Amino acid sequence: MDNTQKGVLYTALAYLLWGILPSYWRAVSSFNDYEILFHRIIWSFVFMIIVLAVTKKLSPLVKETKSLFKRKREFIALIIASIVITFNWGIFIWAVNNNHVLQASLGYYINPLMSIALGFLFLKERFTRTETLAILLAAIGVLYMTFSVGTFPIVSVTLALSFALYGLMKKVVNINALYSITLETFFILPIAFLGIALLTTDQKTYFGNNFESFLILFSGIVTAIPLILFSAGAKRIPLSLVGLLQYISPTLILLQGVFMFGEPFTLTHAITFSCIWSGLIIYSLSKWVQYKKSRKIKL
Repeated sequence: MDNTQKGVLYTALAYLLWGILPSYWRAVSSFNDYEILFHRIIWSFVFMIIVLAVTKKLSPLVKETKSLFKRKREFIALIIASIVITFNWGIFIWAVNNNHVLQASLGYYINPLMSIALGFLFLKERFTRTETLAILLAAIGVLYMTFSVGTFPIVSVTLALSFALYGLMKKVVNINALYSITLETFFILPIAFLGIALLTTDQKTYFGNNFESFLILFSGIVTAIPLILFSAGAKRIPLSLVGLLQYISPTLILLQGVFMFGEPFTLTHAITFSCIWSGLIIYSLSKWVQYKKSRKIKL
């Protein structure tokens, strides 16, 4: 298996695992949504420390962290990234356990187009005509749902915007992916411990002698492994190919919402998703053509 094939395999596995996360969060849905989030943060940090200890990278992590403190712009960006991804995790968990799985799926379909918009606003990147058309189609889909249902799809847009902001912050930070994941969970760890303490004081915790408490221990693994796989895969293949593979995740989320959790897929959903899918197809084809042209130039 060559490097590109490994990249495709690792990246596809990452998106596959992200895609089946709703089933995992439903399996621990007896927990309060906040408690699930706090446990996810704590066990993600624990798992990353174990990974770094096994791979003998704890000492380099300490050195990298000391270096990061001196790079104030990157340090602040990583703190913002940790806050934004925690918010994204919380919204997603709430959406899955409160029958908004289709909105969650829609959010991750919108995400790449939201990233383009943020690149335009903050990185002075410019739209191509096809990217402009793709964004317009996505906007039409969101507006159609808003006027048809009478409610703005706040869950979808919040998930898309928060993950796009997370990606934007990560562009600023020049740090190993494993160290980044560890530090992101470390920065937010005090809030997680405080949250668990408050829930325990109010007797609102579910953690104890039950099977779901055993399952919640794996929340760190299901969080960290896809990120590790994605990091290993994305650096081996072109960004355009990563862009095509990323639709595995929201597609699986959509299928679970409809066929496993029984959420209705209405005509409004069909029209909204069709607009966004059309935009994504146009965008993906554009990126693929650019990739093919760049390869010809190199040859």
